This record gives sequence, C-alpha cells and structure tokens, in this order.
Amino acid sequence: MVGANTAFDADVIRRDFPVLAQQIDGKPLVYLDSANTSQKPNLVIDTMAKFMRESYAPINRSAYTLAANATELYEGARNAVAKFINANNSREIVFTKNATEALNLIVHSWGRANLQRGDVVLLTHMEHHANIVPWQMLQQERGIELRWVPLTSDYQLDLSSLPTLLLGAKAFSFTSMSNVLGTINPVEKLCSAAHAAGAIAIVDACQSVPHSPTDVQALGADFAMFSSHKMCGPSGLGVLWGREALLEAMPPFMGGGNMISEVRLDGFKCAELPAKFEAGTPAIAEVIGLGAAVEYLTSVGMSNIRQHEIAMSSYVLEMLTGRFGDDITIHGPRNPELRGATFSFAFRGIHPHDLSQVLDQSNVCVRAGHHCAKPLMKIIGANATARASFYLYNTTADADALADALDSASDIF
Repeated sequence: MVGANTAFDADVIRRDFPVLAQQIDGKPLVYLDSANTSQKPNLVIDTMAKFMRESYAPINRSAYTLAANATELYEGARNAVAKFINANNSREIVFTKNATEALNLIVHSWGRANLQRGDVVLLTHMEHHANIVPWQMLQQERGIELRWVPLTSDYQLDLSSLPTLLLGAKAFSFTSMSNVLGTINPVEKLCSAAHAAGAIAIVDACQSVPHSPTDVQALGADFAMFSSHKMCGPSGLGVLWGREALLEAMPPFMGGGNMISEVRLDGFKCAELPAKFEAGTPAIAEVIGLGAAVEYLTSVGMSNIRQHEIAMSSYVLEMLTGRFGDDITIHGPRNPELRGATFSFAFRGIHPHDLSQVLDQSNVCVRAGHHCAKPLMKIIGANATARASFYLYNTTADADALADALDSASDIF
C-alpha cells in the first residue's frame, strides 16, 4: 500500500485495486465512473472479509467479548471519520444508509422543527436531486419558499445577487462540487454568507470529500454529508456531520432500537448522540470498511490526490479539445484549479447512451444520462451527457484510451 510519504504514482496505486488488473475480452479495464462510485482497494476488501470471518457480532447491545470487540471496531471507524474531516468530536458523526438519507434527515428533522410557511431555503442550479427533492417535499408540506443561485456562462455560481437571495433565508444548502460540471464551489465563502444572513449552511460534500482535504470546522459549515462508496469504501453507507448543538436540538428522524435510552407505554426518551439518529441494526461491516477506506486515503494523502486530479484535469482538457476541437463540448470550467476531474461532454452529435455502449466495447466505462441533475441539464441545454470521471487510480493512459475509443465511436456512427 502506498504511504503518504511516498511519491504519488497512480500506476503503483492501481495495484491496490484488484478490479483494475482484470481484462475483459483480452482488453484492459478503463474505469472512468468514480463520480458515481469508486473502486475498492485490497485494504477495504480484506478488512471487511476478515471482520465477517472472524469478528462479526452485533454492536452495543451485548456484553460478550465478540460483541464488545465488534463495537470497538465500529466506534473506532467513527473516530477515524471524525478525524478525517476534522469534526469537533465523534458524537458529530452520524452513520446513515447513504448521503441521500443524510440530506433527508436534515430536511425532515431540522427542517420540520425550524421551518414554517413562507420561510426561505436557498439552493443552487447545480444541485443533485438528493438536495432538491426533499426540500420540494417540505415545500409541499409546509409552504416554504425555495430560491436558486444561478450559473455564470463559465459554469460557476453567479454570486452577484447572493446577499439579496439570502435575505430572510433560514438555510442555504449547496453542493461543494458539481457531479456534472466538476465545478468546485467556494464553500467557506458560501457558509460565511449564509451565516451573515442568519441562515445555516448545509454542504453536500459527496463529490469533494473523496478528492481533496476536508476540514469542516475551517469551512464553517453547519451540516455536511458524503458517501462511503465514492471514497473507496463500501456502498449502503453515508455520513452526516453536524454541529453538536444543532444535532442535540433536532428531533429523531426514525424510531426504533438503539436510538432510545428509555421506552414506556406513555412515551420514550432519546439516546445520546449519535445513537439518537441511528435507529435499528447498522451496517456494521460497512462502517468498518469505511474506516479502512479512510486509513487507505490518509496513507496516500488527500493533498496528493487533489494534486494528481488537477494534473489529470489539465491533461484531459488539453488532450480532448486538442484532438477533437469543436467535435466535443465539455460542460464545465476550463481552469483545472477550479474543477474536479469529472467531465460531462457531448461528442459529434452521438447520443450519450449510444456513445457509452460503444465505449464499453473498448472496456472504457463512462456514465451516460442526466446524472440525477435534471434541472441543471435543462439549464445547460442537454437532455443527457456522457461523463468520464477520474480518481486516484487513473492515469494519462486511461485518458488516451478514452480518446481512442471516442475515435472508434465515430467510425460506427
């Protein structure tokens, strides 16, 4: 396994990901869909397998040694996640089944407790459906007002009217990085603006936490959420971070086992944080797997990953535009410093779904569709795009393979 003090080499890192060593029909696998879900290193695979072979037991409820050890591993992973994003303490880390559930938890717990008819929530035109639909559901239920930060012509947030949009707002909920455009938003600036207007700041950090250093205290956010499966961990697991005082004041999201300290025929009393928001049997092996993913990413170094992706973005942008010119339209900033290595594009009038199927013949894996961002798609004038997204294990050879496969698609269409 690569260490943080070792020079970053994506070719070496690839060896930690067994899926990338395989060939299909005699051709190497070129995986370019990490914005959707990332591949898993041996450390995560082995850690989860070892736990299920040797140590699996329920957590929190049993006093026997096997269960106590499982609880220690589970809570150790929580501590690792808290350290990874510089939370104040591990009580601020709530495990959910995914980041979508974490966003729903905020909307339906904090939102229902704090928002009434006419209250304003500010969103942006970049948002994933997970940061739109729950607010629209609350809008239908409570009559809240939704406002939207528009985009500039170069795919940034247009902040020229931000103070006006925030007038009277109770919450500003926004993505740290667009899963379509790759745009990296100025999170600290947006959080500061929200607080100046008397609003809380909620950050959908799914696309940023896996790719760059994250310090929630420095960002000034009130809530943030992200997905295990996008950061080399297992699926079926999300993380909600929230300021302890806000989480303490919120009502529980779901009721049942583990989120209570007492139940009577006439009522119940909630458990302490974070159990208050973790009803039922949790994803024990998955949480332990996420702990291993955090260990792995820390060993590589998040700053190293970010620098690698800046270099990959620069290479991909220059190579694709230089090779294909006006035949390719890339939706997103041109400055690699302002974006992640996620590229949504249109190519020579070929429908994105057709394009992805043809690329698959060369074992080049890209996403095609609306990427759970239909409002954004409408704004950029596309029903769908193809999307190639790069991560720590991708190399310039992968980008070249993408370009070669695009040329092959032209031969077919």
